[in-house]
Amino acid sequence: MESLPLGLQAFFSYLNDEKYLLISGIIFCCIFVVWVYVLLKSKKNLQKTIYKNMKSFQKSFDTSDSGILILSHKDEVIYANKSMMIMCGLERRSQHKIWNSSPQIRIKDRWETLDSLIAKHKKRKEFTPWVFPQTTLKVLDQESLSVDVYFDKLLIGTERNKYYHILTIQDLTESHEVSELAHRHKLTHLPNQLQAEEDIPSLFSKIHLQKKKIAFVLMGFDNYARLRSILGYEESNHVIIQFASYLKGIVTPMNISVYHTFDNHFLLIVTEVASKEGMIGLLREIQLKVASLYKHENLSLHLTFSAGIAIYPDNGGTKTLLDNTYHALAEAQSYGDGKIHLYAPTKTKNTYTDLILHNDMEDALINGEFEVYYQPIVEVKNEEIVAAEALIRWIHPTFGMIPPDHFIGLMEKTGFIVKLGQFILESVLQQQKRWEMFEFKQIEVSINVSMVEIATGEYVQNVQKQLLKHEVQPKHIKFEITEGMAMIGESQTEKYFTDLKALGVKISLDDFGTGYTSFFLSQKVSC
Repeated sequence: MESLPLGLQAFFSYLNDEKYLLISGIIFCCIFVVWVYVLLKSKKNLQKTIYKNMKSFQKSFDTSDSGILILSHKDEVIYANKSMMIMCGLERRSQHKIWNSSPQIRIKDRWETLDSLIAKHKKRKEFTPWVFPQTTLKVLDQESLSVDVYFDKLLIGTERNKYYHILTIQDLTESHEVSELAHRHKLTHLPNQLQAEEDIPSLFSKIHLQKKKIAFVLMGFDNYARLRSILGYEESNHVIIQFASYLKGIVTPMNISVYHTFDNHFLLIVTEVASKEGMIGLLREIQLKVASLYKHENLSLHLTFSAGIAIYPDNGGTKTLLDNTYHALAEAQSYGDGKIHLYAPTKTKNTYTDLILHNDMEDALINGEFEVYYQPIVEVKNEEIVAAEALIRWIHPTFGMIPPDHFIGLMEKTGFIVKLGQFILESVLQQQKRWEMFEFKQIEVSINVSMVEIATGEYVQNVQKQLLKHEVQPKHIKFEITEGMAMIGESQTEKYFTDLKALGVKISLDDFGTGYTSFFLSQKVSC
């Protein structure tokens, strides 16, 4: 003691004094009690905060469509939201009790209870979620649900053997319903084009394994726009619904898939092709049914549809067969109403598509690839040429001579026919002027006109301008338009025919009498 500093000697002397020792003990106890109180108070406040946060989380989870279940390491239900209680048949009093619900989940080709899956999940050492996507949940005798199932776990504190086990079940019913609507035609509820595109790969895989043929048949009502204008929106829809119902009735026993791709187009996929003749025979039977499909009171309307057929592997590969079917339908409709066409691949070495031709049109006009040919009209008695018809030809640098029926329709759709029509008119007038200059016999030349050209509203003015420019007598020019096209816009056509007639040119209706009567129009405009 004597060797210690004076301060420490005084402190130990103080501790040896019993009176001061008692006081020190009391002070220490007071400090300890206060510390414990503060600690408990802060812990209680923390618990209150945690409880409030938990209540907030519970409210959020209760509004979730996904079922959420939290189990203790002793299988006590720590928390279950409303969706989970409905899915698994739990009651509110199940909280903090041992989990005893045993719904089943389909795992591949077998059924397992949630209890067994939870037990397996407890044994997993990995902390990554255990996922069972696109499976089925079944609770007792209740209706099965399409679900995604997720297992996860959360460590409690520092004890390595205690975890919360979290189970999440996501109900896919609503998303499947939305997907189902997206893959169905709104009017007929048949599978649509989107569903067909998803089904086709698996159908091709099946055919490859069985080494069989598959056929696509695309059907389209003829003159559907005119049919709708005659019947009206509701009645024409009713015809489509009737036809869809009829198709569903006949294709089911024949193992044929039917799709409603667009307004008036229906696709049949035949996976057991017996013969081409058999398929055409089936389509003829359907055509007979369609012919008498619409009846209203004492009225009946003769309906027709055309069809295009493409067969794999005869008429194209897996990636082009559907496109070839559309080409076949367009080909069938070009021949008239009620026609059936089997796709025939081109035999030329170089093949082209509408997209390629459309892309090359502008350059073709600039590079002089279009040529006007003249088909003579000969008088039989004296074998003398009395007139000619101007015909346009496209000499493509890659594909050679392209038939007009391959590009005229495409040009009308894209509007390029207007530029081509101007080129044809100018070429004919130049030729007429050359014949006049060389004192050749002047003959009448016919030029085919598209309604697309007339619809521009500037066709008559352009004809007048070109006639003046080339100084050609109007009487040597005749404009031809098909009757069916003329009658689409009768009043507009009549006006332009009258204006053209005033220029001194001649006008004729091609295919007269093959469509709707044009007698009224022909009387008004003398050709």
